[in-house]
Amino acid sequence: MNYRHAYHAGNFADVIKHAILARALAYLRRKPAPFRVIDTHAGSGRYLLSSPQAATTGEWKGGIGRLLGADAASLVPSLAAFLAPYLAAVRACNGGPPTAYPGSPAIALSLMRPHDRLIANELHPDARAELKRAIGHDRRAKIMALDGFLALKALLPPQERRGVVLIDPAFEAPHELERLAEGLQQGLRRFATGVFIAWYPIKEEKPINRFHARLAEATEKRLLRVELLVAAPAHTDRLRGCGLIIANPPYTLAAELSGALPALSRCLAGTRAAYRLDWLSDGDAGNVHAQFEQKRRVRTSG
Repeated sequence: MNYRHAYHAGNFADVIKHAILARALAYLRRKPAPFRVIDTHAGSGRYLLSSPQAATTGEWKGGIGRLLGADAASLVPSLAAFLAPYLAAVRACNGGPPTAYPGSPAIALSLMRPHDRLIANELHPDARAELKRAIGHDRRAKIMALDGFLALKALLPPQERRGVVLIDPAFEAPHELERLAEGLQQGLRRFATGVFIAWYPIKEEKPINRFHARLAEATEKRLLRVELLVAAPAHTDRLRGCGLIIANPPYTLAAELSGALPALSRCLAGTRAAYRLDWLSDGDAGNVHAQFEQKRRVRTSG
């Protein structure tokens, strides 16, 4: 899968990924000690919603567009509270109606304090040049040009011994799920107490189940699994869902997600949506298709 982010910035996958990142950072801010954010595949940092790429798909309208639109006032309290740090970061990027979407480095910087630090790693030269224009002026940020998975070896553990590591590959190369599983395992060996957030696309069942099984068998830590599906199972190149594996999640995150995910899934995809929130355990790879069908039957029957 080639996930060129300029076409998809601000879509449902960005919403759930960046909302969880924002909640993790908000949690770390509760203690005065500094923390570090390491973004292994940082991207461009800022995406114009009027660009030809964004206009081609219009995916942002079904993601951040819905949350910032007229219906935002009707968000249930649990969802509004969960989204608050994320939506504040997006609004900070726009003076009025949304014209741009902040990438994960910009979202992180909006929630960081003066003594916190960000390493934004981006290998692609064009995206890195745009990243420098977006955040290069901020003294808290350091931009690097490593392979994203090599960055997990080179940059961990951070000096602060507190922080969040976001692993968000473009999925342009074969076997990216295998590299993601290996990278997450290596990162945890180097930074055992860090909050790791690993994003993955959902298209087909078998690769995702193998990915889950490998993590469950090879990782000693309990891993929080979050998935959101917005389209029915089909053999197609279209992204129909996404997931995140979270290691060392803030202790409040699972409960917050439990309260927010039902309303968030309805907001983003109505009765077509399904979600999963559980702890990945040995022997429990799960079944993406069956999970979707079960949720869909329950929701449509009600």
